[in-house]
Amino acid sequence: MCAVNYIAVNIAMLIQTPYNINTALIDELLPDIFDKGKTSINQRTGDFFYDPWTVKPEFVGTPWETILDSLPDSIGEARVIVMDSPSCYTQHADIDDRYHLTIVSDKDYLIDLDDHQMYPLKVDGIWYDMDAGKRHTAITVGQTQRVQLVVRHLLTRSNLKDAQTVTIHTTGSQPRYVFDNNLSPWLNKANKKGIIANFKPEKDIVKFDIERSSLSDLLYYLPPEFGVEVKT
Repeated sequence: MCAVNYIAVNIAMLIQTPYNINTALIDELLPDIFDKGKTSINQRTGDFFYDPWTVKPEFVGTPWETILDSLPDSIGEARVIVMDSPSCYTQHADIDDRYHLTIVSDKDYLIDLDDHQMYPLKVDGIWYDMDAGKRHTAITVGQTQRVQLVVRHLLTRSNLKDAQTVTIHTTGSQPRYVFDNNLSPWLNKANKKGIIANFKPEKDIVKFDIERSSLSDLLYYLPPEFGVEVKT
């Protein structure tokens, strides 16, 4: 795995963390791997993006709970993602970073499309921290499925000094694709800088608060087909 020290400046998209598990736990999981797709093993306790998630009752006392307990206490949604081979995801970026733990892998990769870097996935019991603000995809081309446990970071509850509320109306033929590739990279960085708060997507609109001084930066990345309202 291409990785740098966890305390270094986050240049690589995927960075090794100090969090890890005994790979024997993974062996215990293999008979119970889920079908293709995404399966949440925890549930929300409040706001989707800001409040910690807790293990679902059916996974309490199982290896899944033990594995999640190896991460810091406050985590977001944890999903088991199963991809058939060969397949890949459409390129995108996300507002929230992700922890990745590989459960099953043959020839599988996470690909940083901004910096043209490929990260091979290995079953090593190590959690990796992913900068999901980079445009990326996942690809599996081996003999087996790719299975990963992917856990969202919670967004930061920032206290803004001079807040304005932004409502973005996502329109067009592929609004999610356009949003994820134009606005999500900026929003990911804005969350880390503490200049946005109260992020809330709702069907065809996305609302959040932003520091007035950063509004022009956001509008620079706003796709022309999207509408926007700004309120003090």
